[in-house]
Amino acid sequence: MTLQDGILLIHKDTEMTSFLCCAIARRLLGVKKVGHAGTLDPNATGVLPLLVGRATKALDLLPRHDKRYTATLRFGAVSDTLDVWGAVKETHLPAPSRAEIEAVLPQFRGDIMQIPPMTSALKKDGVRLYDLARQGIEIKREARPITVHSLDILAYDEASGVLTLDCHCSKGTYIRSICDDLGRILGCGAVMTALCRTMAAGYHLADCITIEEAKSLAQNGTLAARLLPIESAFITYPTLTVTAAQAVRFRNGGALALERLKDAVNGPVRVCDPDGVSIALGIPADNELKMECLF
Repeated sequence: MTLQDGILLIHKDTEMTSFLCCAIARRLLGVKKVGHAGTLDPNATGVLPLLVGRATKALDLLPRHDKRYTATLRFGAVSDTLDVWGAVKETHLPAPSRAEIEAVLPQFRGDIMQIPPMTSALKKDGVRLYDLARQGIEIKREARPITVHSLDILAYDEASGVLTLDCHCSKGTYIRSICDDLGRILGCGAVMTALCRTMAAGYHLADCITIEEAKSLAQNGTLAARLLPIESAFITYPTLTVTAAQAVRFRNGGALALERLKDAVNGPVRVCDPDGVSIALGIPADNELKMECLF
């Protein structure tokens, strides 16, 4: 890959769409292709991995689909969008105690079913749910399976009813739905007031730069140096070291016979040459190891 191929980690700010971040990165880096690993709502902030140049080919191959968020909610209100950016209605009901919150949190952990909000990008008969919601149309949604690996209280002010949660969850989890459901179970209502994604695709907030920082680096001609190699996204996959001859063949797109490899391959692997240099992501199929993404 060239110096303009790789992964750029952006700390997205509020009131900026994920699509706009991609457009800005394309302009700053002078490339035609930039994709993102998981949309963040305009009012949400946090980790937005951008796949740049030929790295976009690996978008559907990323092994890490779990995400982590810091979410803030306020008890005593409900909203048509489940957050403060919709039509908020106060319930004037007292906020729960910390002990009451702790008692119901286990219901939201593990493998659970969740009904997606009307203000989501899911489609019904080819139409986005949020487009139907803008027309005042609400339809029945089927509950979908999600996994909440952990859900813990970071801070709680009972006087104001403001709660901050840390949530590690699977792809497809709607945090504002968790906030709304929590308020309903506790009988007082709740609306999400802030959301920050602290981890996505295995990358963390501390590794990210803001769009403004990216612009500054671009002016200095050093933005490309912030691109991570595409193989960094596949670090969780096992490594397979091949011979020098096999490395040449695989680097040129040729498949390798599984029976001739020194190690058994049961799934995706990071293929390396004898010097430990990463070559590509390999996928076993039809008794061969085939190249899926060249590093």
